[in-house]
Amino acid sequence: MRRPVYAFVVLLIIFGILTGCGGKDSDISKNKKMLIAAMELGHPPFEMTNSEGEPSGVGVDFVVALGEYIGKEVQVVNTARDSLVTSLQTSKADIVVTSVAIAGERAGDVDYSIPYANSFLAILANKASSVKSVGDINMPGRKVAVISGSPGQGFAEENLRSAEIVALPDESACVADVALGAVDGFLCDQLAVYRNYRNNPGVTAVVSIPVQDPEYWCVAVKRGNTELLKDINNFIGEFLADGGFDALTVKYLNEEKIAFDEYGFKWFFDLVPCNT
Repeated sequence: MRRPVYAFVVLLIIFGILTGCGGKDSDISKNKKMLIAAMELGHPPFEMTNSEGEPSGVGVDFVVALGEYIGKEVQVVNTARDSLVTSLQTSKADIVVTSVAIAGERAGDVDYSIPYANSFLAILANKASSVKSVGDINMPGRKVAVISGSPGQGFAEENLRSAEIVALPDESACVADVALGAVDGFLCDQLAVYRNYRNNPGVTAVVSIPVQDPEYWCVAVKRGNTELLKDINNFIGEFLADGGFDALTVKYLNEEKIAFDEYGFKWFFDLVPCNT
C-alpha cells in the first residue's frame, strides 16, 4: 500500500487569491489522482498539526483512510472556517471535513454525506452558582455564556429563554467568565466542557443536558458531485462497521472516552439515528 502524501497548505483568505489568481486550470482539485481535503487545523484532537507542523488528528486519519479506499493520495489544506464552503465552490478542495458546524448562509450550498459522528452540548457551570441541571440555569437572573454563532447559542436561544444569554467571541472568553463568576455557565460541546473543567476543577463543574438533538458531522462536497459522494457514503458505512473509529478513539481520545462514560455523555461515534 502506498504511503499517503500529506501537503500542508495554508490558504491566505484574500478574495483575489481565492477567486482570481491563475485561472481555471490552476485549481488544485483538477488533479484527479489527488483528493484535496479542506479543514481548519485548530480543533485538536480532531483537526490539528503535530509537533512537526504536519496535519494530524482524527479527521486527518479519517481522510487518509478515505483516500486509500478510493485510490487517491490525500492533500490536506488548512482553511479558515468561514472559507470552507468557498473552497468547495471554487474547486480549491474536493471535500470538507470539520468537527465544528459549517456556519453561515452558504452552508446549504453544498452536498453532505451520511453522518459519521454526532456531538452534543453540556454546561460548564460555575461551581459557586449551584447549577446542577439545565433547568437550574434556565431561570430569571441566571447568565449563560455562548460562543457567537455556535450551536450552543442556537440551543440557548430556543431552550434557555428565561436566562440571560451572553454571546462572546470565543471559548476562552466564555471559560474566563465562568471562572470569574461573571456568568453561571457556559454552553458548549461536551468535549470542550470536559476539557475546560479538567483545567479548572476548583471553580467549575460539569452539567449534562439529558435530552437534546445531536449535531451531525458529515463530509461536504461540491453540490452535484454525486460520484464522489457515493464513494464517501460507502466508505463511511464500511469504516464504521469495521471499527475504524474505535481505533481512532484509542489513538487520540482514550482519556476522553473514559470521562464521557463517567458523565453519561453520548460518544461521538455512537450514532443516534437521523430522522431526516
